[in-house]
Amino acid sequence: MGRLSIFCVLLLFCFACNVDGQHHLSENEKNSYMKLGNRISMEMQNELLSNVAKAIREGGVGYAVEFCHQHALPITDSMANLNKVYIQRLSDKNRNPDNVIQTNADIEAWERVKKEKVDFIIEEEKGKVVYYRPILLAMKTCMQCHGKVEEIKEEALQVIHEKYPEDKATGYELGDLRGMWKLTFADR
Repeated sequence: MGRLSIFCVLLLFCFACNVDGQHHLSENEKNSYMKLGNRISMEMQNELLSNVAKAIREGGVGYAVEFCHQHALPITDSMANLNKVYIQRLSDKNRNPDNVIQTNADIEAWERVKKEKVDFIIEEEKGKVVYYRPILLAMKTCMQCHGKVEEIKEEALQVIHEKYPEDKATGYELGDLRGMWKLTFADR
């Protein structure tokens, strides 16, 4: 076999293994990102829930809505900076307009989350790894702000309408899918 033939076979092999010219995650790397995404999203969710529960104890449900309006994003940003990851909460029934699902990738991820209700990662074209995880309404406390409108206290509804005039995040039942976590890891 001539040098040219060997070169062509090697070149073809390289393209077949890595058509888009970027590094693809190994199974170990995928598992590591899954564990990391799960850990960070669980810590983030626990941090938000503990702060909301504390706000409810201190000032009631209306105060907790006000607290979320002022502090949810700074708490999220703090956790993101600590873990060197970009964190978002996304939903098709968002309360905060910044949490609406917008990109095609997020729409596809949302459809998968709704169907499978499992966490997963995707590798974006530009080398970023994105972790998605469902957010389920698993605590009765959540229903005080996200349950059926007729069951939410008037004080909470007033603050919700004042702070989030386009709110879509009510009408849920315990166990419903509320949204999804999206963690975007820095370039590898």
